[in-house]
Amino acid sequence: MSINNKRWYLKAFDELTNRELYGILQLRTEVFVVEQTCIFQDMDGKDYDNCQHIFCKIEEKVIACSRIFPSGVTFKEASVGRICTSPAHRGSGLGKELMRRSLAEMDRLFPGASIRIGAQTYLNNFYKNFGFVNASELYMEDGIEHVEMVRPSN
Repeated sequence: MSINNKRWYLKAFDELTNRELYGILQLRTEVFVVEQTCIFQDMDGKDYDNCQHIFCKIEEKVIACSRIFPSGVTFKEASVGRICTSPAHRGSGLGKELMRRSLAEMDRLFPGASIRIGAQTYLNNFYKNFGFVNASELYMEDGIEHVEMVRPSN
């Protein structure tokens, strides 16, 4: 599968096809549960209300995804989370493209809003490249070190 054949989508939960939802959940399980050996409840009830899903597919396979929220759902600020790319496509720039697209959609949907994320600490520098700064002490979530980061409003 060539990464040049990829297509990007932005959809609310009720707009997702069964196959798209399955693909998103399959990728998140592959990355967050299996790869990171982390037992946690991925389906947290936030995927449908006030959530937009950004995802990339090659043919029918979801290879990258994130979800974005307005303020007041996950944090006081708008937020982006469940950011992941398929291990098979890492190093291709797909993760950076996913973040650029996620932040562009957030800027379009929530103009001027600050954005807060709960970032795994090993990705701290990755998120700093997108304008995020540390906004909390380190904390453990599901056995993995995290830190809250904020991208100040425009």
